[in-house]
Amino acid sequence: MSLTKREQSRIERTLAATLTDACEAAKAEIVGFEWLTHDVDYQRFPSSLRVIWVFASQAEQDAAIAKGQDRLMQALTAAALQAAEVALETPAAHVHFDNEQSCQRVDGGNWQQRLARQRSSKH
Repeated sequence: MSLTKREQSRIERTLAATLTDACEAAKAEIVGFEWLTHDVDYQRFPSSLRVIWVFASQAEQDAAIAKGQDRLMQALTAAALQAAEVALETPAAHVHFDNEQSCQRVDGGNWQQRLARQRSSKH
């Protein structure tokens, strides 16, 4: 089923709002966490949806995961997707982690390029 541009825009606005709430909640709880974004190919929605949680450094990303805070980020993502009425069988499978340090080193700090490269490597 193909989504109209209007439906895509509605989903995008809703996702942005609910994921912003998740981001703000995480900033207060998780050391080194800075921001999140999402990436989606609407021709393959919702299976193509990725929510990327971004840390300042690889060390901070690793420390948060080692402390089990990845489960908090997965739970916040699941709640945001539920609030946005995006049904996924396993929301945690759509959660990814990254960091500014790696983006700077590999992609010169260009997040659009990084996300596009990651997206194309999945196909």
